[in-house]
Amino acid sequence: MIKKLLKRCFLSLLVVLLLAAGILTGFGYKMYNDALRRQSLPARIAQVQEKPNYTPVSQLPETYLNAVIAVEDHRFFDHFGIDPLAIGRAVWNDIKSLSLREGGSTITQQLAKNLYFTQEKQFIRKIAEAFMALKIESMYGKEDILEFYVNSIYFGDGYYCVKDASRGYFGKEPADMTDYESTLLAGIPNAPSVYALSANPQLAVKRQKYVLQQMAQYGYLSSLEQTAILSGN
Repeated sequence: MIKKLLKRCFLSLLVVLLLAAGILTGFGYKMYNDALRRQSLPARIAQVQEKPNYTPVSQLPETYLNAVIAVEDHRFFDHFGIDPLAIGRAVWNDIKSLSLREGGSTITQQLAKNLYFTQEKQFIRKIAEAFMALKIESMYGKEDILEFYVNSIYFGDGYYCVKDASRGYFGKEPADMTDYESTLLAGIPNAPSVYALSANPQLAVKRQKYVLQQMAQYGYLSSLEQTAILSGN
């Protein structure tokens, strides 16, 4: 009797969860469609490309690009806009913390958020962001997406693209950044108000160490290269 009751409760809960997921997905899809109706994806991308300080990836140091991928989305070249493994991990951690503390967003999802949505963490917005990421990946290549991303993220201190940040923080063009500067800059967008060099240089360096650890973990650097970069050599 107890087993049957528990089974019924479990099935009822499962049905409720599936219905809730379906409703949230529907609202997320509507938000995604509404965003595209307001402005098409090519038109929104064109606005980014028309920035005075827009920088092609060909003019960015390889170390910087590798650092961004390693710390933000190390499976960037393998997924289709969303990363099921990262989402599963994030959902589990969010359930444990009873919050939206961890997002599991790919670089493409972050680009979608920067192009169309707010920075506020909401389930419906996250679903809309996922739909938009799939749209972006269907229309643009990985290198283009990475290029759009580094030209649309916030680095603190009023810098909204990589060239502004490189000039503002280091007084040089992005192509001239050292490995030390590249890895330092790559860590800032995770929390610009926290890691901005003018506000918390010590925390920025602490974040940089994490960036270097990720680069070493995913094969972009050896341990010796990691140590050399951190020492400024």
